[in-house]
Amino acid sequence: MKKLVSVLLTLILATAGVSALAETVALKVWGSQDDQAMLAEMVDAYKAANPDKAFDITFGVVGEPDAKAKYLEDPAAAADVFAFADDQLPALVSADALYEVTRNKDAIVEANIPSSINAGSAGGELYAYPMTADNGYFLYYDKSVISEEQAKSLDGILEAAQAAGKKMFMDVSNGWYIASFFLGVGAELRVGEDGVIICDFNSEAGVAAGEAIKAFTAHPAFLTGDDAILTGGMGDTVAAGVSGAWNADAIKGKLGDNYAATKLPTFTVNGEQVQMGSFAGFKLVGVNTLTAFPEEAMDLAEWLTNEENQLKRFEVRGLGPSNINVAASEAVQANIALAALAEQAPFASSQAAGLDKYWTPAEAFGTTMEAKDYTKDVKTLLDEMVAAITAK
Repeated sequence: MKKLVSVLLTLILATAGVSALAETVALKVWGSQDDQAMLAEMVDAYKAANPDKAFDITFGVVGEPDAKAKYLEDPAAAADVFAFADDQLPALVSADALYEVTRNKDAIVEANIPSSINAGSAGGELYAYPMTADNGYFLYYDKSVISEEQAKSLDGILEAAQAAGKKMFMDVSNGWYIASFFLGVGAELRVGEDGVIICDFNSEAGVAAGEAIKAFTAHPAFLTGDDAILTGGMGDTVAAGVSGAWNADAIKGKLGDNYAATKLPTFTVNGEQVQMGSFAGFKLVGVNTLTAFPEEAMDLAEWLTNEENQLKRFEVRGLGPSNINVAASEAVQANIALAALAEQAPFASSQAAGLDKYWTPAEAFGTTMEAKDYTKDVKTLLDEMVAAITAK
């Protein structure tokens, strides 16, 4: 009787396209609490698309901010596939935690915006699959005050705001935002192989950017402060401001039909218009080097971050895509804030880990500009800033 049952079971499994002797592919996936139901749906679809294999895929609740620390606690017990924030990549690569992406690499690179691929790379090799591009900044504006054409340049925005007796907001004393001027002119800010920051914000191009910051903060229409100043004043005293998608609902609520957003503007450098750069944050998916099933883990990581599932993340969670096609889709373009973020993406750079010594000197320079303290010239201030940033 037992033999008959075994034969019948074999026939049933064979009919289903699964060998009774096939090894079960056991994989663990980490994701945030908010993603658990969505991940389960994605995994079910993955199983259905791969009926020739038997899977045992389980889930753990580990959010992107905590992934690196949780992995390093016990790499052998960590998930086979896990999501993490892009600034964790250098430490994970250094710990030999991530499989290099080798399967379908060219297609993955082609499908995602270059800055997200850079965020997932180290030493010229790709170690992670871009999942989202949802942490960056762009320009919000009141289209009853500023036209679409005026919103393209910093000069146009300031002119329109001043004419209406209103302000343009930007937190220049925050290194995250002030970097947009320096990155725009091609100045360099990165972490060297020895862990020391490389920064040339005091180069000729950097000084030109510094002079543009000085001119901006000296303009009568300039306004600085925290998010509450922007969201509270928009539609009243504020006509435009630089911020991220986290303020979209508040600003849309204030502006109503006049709500608009776009990429950061150009600014004037030596009589020419230069596009502002920006920092951007990405979420990535990596494959644990200790997985017993590297090929299947890579396939699953690619599946979880493919075009279809990036669109699903946007629809379910409102997360900005790194996938080029999804970013250009009607659904994303209809979301004014995320469309602006996607428009800024080609000019954005990943915020690398290890920039701890950058923030305080950059804040000091920005604060001096906001205070209109011209005791020292811009070159001297930038020399001091860079010396502090790059000190060993």
